This record gives sequence, structure tokens and C-alpha cells, in this order.
Amino acid sequence: MARIAGVNIPQNKLVRIGLTYIYGIGEKNSNDICLSLNIPSTKRVNELTDDEILKIREFIDQKFTVEGDLRRDTSLNIKRLIDLASYRGSRHRKKLPVRGQRTRCNARTRKGKAIAIAGKKLTPLKK
Repeated sequence: MARIAGVNIPQNKLVRIGLTYIYGIGEKNSNDICLSLNIPSTKRVNELTDDEILKIREFIDQKFTVEGDLRRDTSLNIKRLIDLASYRGSRHRKKLPVRGQRTRCNARTRKGKAIAIAGKKLTPLKK
């Protein structure tokens, strides 16, 4: 079992796909790692030698911020925005979209499940 940056990488996956299981490494970074370490794109994780796994581990430690450090940095950045009371920080605090998206409709991912307003009926206007 290959364990890189505290993450168990699936054995039967290609190396470039398996590296994306690490938080902070996407497809592009994974391909860059494989190219710089001369690992073929058709190689699977269970075919890696201990030396290659060690090279990958050291390369990621030198070049990338991943897993816990990256999560901590992100949460500290959000906390800083909230403490500054900036507009973006206030949007984070209210759990609303931060980057200018509309909220009248289509903000369900950020706002959560819709809550029905109980007991609110529209009464017809009397003249």
C-alpha cells in the first residue's frame, strides 16, 4: 500500500490518477509530478518500487502544500476575512455565495436545503 502525505493511494489505479486522491494535488499537478520523475503514464500504483514511492513523497514535500497544511491555510484565510469584517468575510459568516453569484435562486449548495415557511398564506386583497 502506497502511503503518500498521509493518504493511502488505491493500488489498482494509474499513478497519475492515484495522486489526485491527495488534497491539493489535481490532475495537472499529478501529471507534472509523473513527468518530472520520469514515471510512465501507464504505470499503476502497485507496480511502483519503494524507491519511486520515496521519490514521489520527497518531491511532493518539497514542491507542494498538501492535506492538513493546505486545509489549515485555507481556514485561516477565511477566518482572517471574517475577523477583518470585509464583505467577503461577512458572506462567509452568513454562509452565502462569496464570489458574486445570485441568491434569489440557485444558491442551494451554499445555503443548504430549502426551508418551507409554515403558516404563511396569501390573503386576497379586500376593497
